[in-house]
Amino acid sequence: MSIAIQAQDLSKSQCMAGLRAALNILDKWKASCEQACRVLRISRSTYTRARKADSQWAVGLDADQMQRISLVLNIHAALRLVFDNPENVYGFPAMENRNAFFNGRAPLDIMAQGDMISLYETFRRIDALRGAQW
Repeated sequence: MSIAIQAQDLSKSQCMAGLRAALNILDKWKASCEQACRVLRISRSTYTRARKADSQWAVGLDADQMQRISLVLNIHAALRLVFDNPENVYGFPAMENRNAFFNGRAPLDIMAQGDMISLYETFRRIDALRGAQW
């Protein structure tokens, strides 16, 4: 089954739950509205409405947006495995990183470039930190 078909099978409320979870994580990473919108490929109005506690509003998301949400959730899961301290779990994405891929930039800055490759490659690098912990 393709990713596109799987995304169509998700209800708007399921999409909304994933979006809110990803936005909560991005908020804890200290991402700006603009960064969060670029990472998740959502509009500012979708960002603003999703941040409100209005449980009546729901949104349909496409396969690309759902994959971005999945990557944010998986980056968060990997960070929770690597670090015991919540300050590191939530602070790492905003910290400058001197590894070759990041070249002194923060992982969040790489993710916020907005393209899927940057988000995926950031996930891959962070996921590699956990070694064989899965």
